[in-house]
Amino acid sequence: MIIVMLSNTSLLMAQRDTIRQKPLRVAVVGLVHDHVGWILGYQNKTDIEVVGIAEPNRLLAEKYSKRYGYSMSLVFATMEEMIEKTKPEAVVAFNNIYDHLKVVEYCAPRAIHVMVEKPMAVNNEHATKMLTLAKKHNIHLLTNYETTWYGSNAKAYQIIKEDKLIGDIRKIVFHTGHRGPVEIGCSKEFLEWLTDPVLNGGGAITDFGCYGADIATWLMDGEAPLSVVAVTQQIKPELYPKVDDEATIILTYKKAQVIIQASWNWPYGRKDMYVYGKTGYIFCKDGTNMQLREDEKKETQTLTALPLSNDRKDPFVYFANVIRGKIKMNNYDLSSPATNDIVVKILDAAKNSAKTGKTVVWNEYFKK
Repeated sequence: MIIVMLSNTSLLMAQRDTIRQKPLRVAVVGLVHDHVGWILGYQNKTDIEVVGIAEPNRLLAEKYSKRYGYSMSLVFATMEEMIEKTKPEAVVAFNNIYDHLKVVEYCAPRAIHVMVEKPMAVNNEHATKMLTLAKKHNIHLLTNYETTWYGSNAKAYQIIKEDKLIGDIRKIVFHTGHRGPVEIGCSKEFLEWLTDPVLNGGGAITDFGCYGADIATWLMDGEAPLSVVAVTQQIKPELYPKVDDEATIILTYKKAQVIIQASWNWPYGRKDMYVYGKTGYIFCKDGTNMQLREDEKKETQTLTALPLSNDRKDPFVYFANVIRGKIKMNNYDLSSPATNDIVVKILDAAKNSAKTGKTVVWNEYFKK
């Protein structure tokens, strides 16, 4: 009898574990973002299950079907039809930035969690509506950045915040961008909205300015800047007639300054960061390679950052773990709503500054 009871208990525990480990049912909204391949390669993964894809462009869906091997039976012409028929637990949005709001408006009342590609919204008005809906309906609303999964950024955070090796932050300088979306061969579907001031909210200032705004807000523990100044240019109006292709944003804090250089004119792709503290500095060259100098008396060290842990090194595994309660986000994590509220506000203020030629004072521009 005792042996039978133990066997039944073990069986029940195994069944519970199976239920707990059941893949998260995820649907994809849009295939017009060139980063969508990140999720389409998930057919054989165990953490999530892609149960549907919403994309009205049938030819585009068929192209990706041939490339990634998913069945066209997963593809629906509209988000609404896909969600009603597949009943996903979560949605990942790879549509244009302007339509992120539409995704949240439809998903939040249905208790469907949402992850959008960076930035969260085209402007502060959209962001406020999205955040209000997410809070009202108690869903997770995350924003995905490539740099969130860089081991070097996590290592820099540890060195600054936990090890305290370079003193308090005084200046951060970001260089983000590439030769330009046309020059590097982005798809026509991507270019149609990426170079549209309404659908993307801007050009390089939006596309690459958001990275620095996100990481700066994280490193500054959610502190909002006192002021924002930005300058934009159209160096290649023949390629990008409607949006900027060059942008510099300066954020002033109480005891620090952040410079974000966002460009579609770099001679090569780059996402690097210099963090200068009171005594030393950190240089993150890419996701792995770093330099550290603790103070003027010590030599510069070359560091190699380790990858993030398995539950945090991938956006969709991370998303699933947050939804399942295995990971609790800090208020100002890189993907969190609070952080990305500030990111969108920074971009909003920067675009206003570039347009008017004036400094935007935060507390005046974003009055309560």
